[in-house]
Amino acid sequence: MIKKYKLPIVMLVIFELLAIILWLLLDNIFYLFNFSYIGCIIAFGMLLSIRKYKYARLIIQFGVGIYMFFYLGIISSENMNIEGFWYYLFLGVFQAAVIHYVVAKIFGPFIFGRGWCGYACWNAMIFDLLPYKIPRMLRRKRLGFIRYIMFILFLAFIVVIFMFHVNNIEKIMSWSFILVNLFYYAIGIILAFYFKDNRAFCKYICPITIFLKPASYFSILRIKVDSKRCILCGRCKKICPMNVDVTDNRRSRKNGTECILCTECIKICPKNALKL
Repeated sequence: MIKKYKLPIVMLVIFELLAIILWLLLDNIFYLFNFSYIGCIIAFGMLLSIRKYKYARLIIQFGVGIYMFFYLGIISSENMNIEGFWYYLFLGVFQAAVIHYVVAKIFGPFIFGRGWCGYACWNAMIFDLLPYKIPRMLRRKRLGFIRYIMFILFLAFIVVIFMFHVNNIEKIMSWSFILVNLFYYAIGIILAFYFKDNRAFCKYICPITIFLKPASYFSILRIKVDSKRCILCGRCKKICPMNVDVTDNRRSRKNGTECILCTECIKICPKNALKL
């Protein structure tokens, strides 16, 4: 029974340790609340998932996503987007946005891969409500270059701000967070309906994937297949929102660094050949 609940317990412990370490290291109790809250939401959602509650992942997405978008991004005026990360990094300030990127998007993926995309992204939490949960069109690999253009543009945006000593930078960063996210939501929804794929934005546009993909290759948490049980029915490939070939255990498997750990493949497998 304990083994069954091992993963949510481990995730809760990791986040609690992170919360305590950052609280003591930075002498700011905010981090104790911040990471304790996120850890509790993730652990609670995982428990619901183990008990086969249909909307378990959605609860985690909205629990974490709304907190980060409204409380951190709008109420606390922290730009949690990639331009915010560059801005605070260039300032040499170890604030929420920088810590968030370090934990969730740069070093965290060595442990949980692209789990951020599946459970905490405030953009994806909306995209996953759209009608195309199962991609109905083939992936357009040639469009992947767009994410690199976006990445460079946001970096250039911050470089220009610092080069020309622009005034009211904090206000610009606050408005940038709101406007960029509105753009993300708009383009993400349009692409979802055009490509008939809820995760089209994640595949072609999102610049954060440039941080996520390298570490995700070495991720500890991965979907694995028991080749003795697998009957190669192909259901897992069809249902995967990110077009990952989970029937291949190699780290170099097709789109392997894009698995968001949504576990839809595990749920649909008729032979219980997949596990996390």
